[in-house]
Order: sequence, then structure tokens, then C-alpha cells
Amino acid sequence: MVATGTSTTTEKGRRIIGAERQTLAKDLVERYAAGESIRALATSTGRSYGFVHRVLSESEVQLRQRGGARRRKKA
Repeated sequence: MVATGTSTTTEKGRRIIGAERQTLAKDLVERYAAGESIRALATSTGRSYGFVHRVLSESEVQLRQRGGARRRKKA
């Protein structure tokens, strides 16, 4: 997990709109591009997985595929 000084924890359930949402979106996009997972971003900001996913999608970020590296069968 990549830690940055710009992570903001928000009140649970509080609506985030306008400039605050744009600032949060920019931070989430940068951290996601640096390799953090959506789940890690959700935990660090105090928001739901769905909220973070929606903000990234609204920001037109190319989301990574699910799962990690696949194990290969031994030959």
C-alpha cells in the first residue's frame, strides 16, 4: 500500500460534492495509478468500495483487471 500525505478520511455517509469531490478524485486517481487497490483506497479514505470505484470510473481511469498473477502448472 502506498501512503501519501494527502489521504483524507471523511465522515461516513456524508455527501461529497463540488471542489471537495474533484480534489478527492484527483488524489484517488494518482494513488490508483501508483498501484494501490480500490479496496485499499476505500479503507484509507473511509468510503465504500463502490464509491471509490464510481469516482475512478467518472474520472475515466482505465481500471485494472481483477485478481493477481496466475500460477502456472509445473511441466
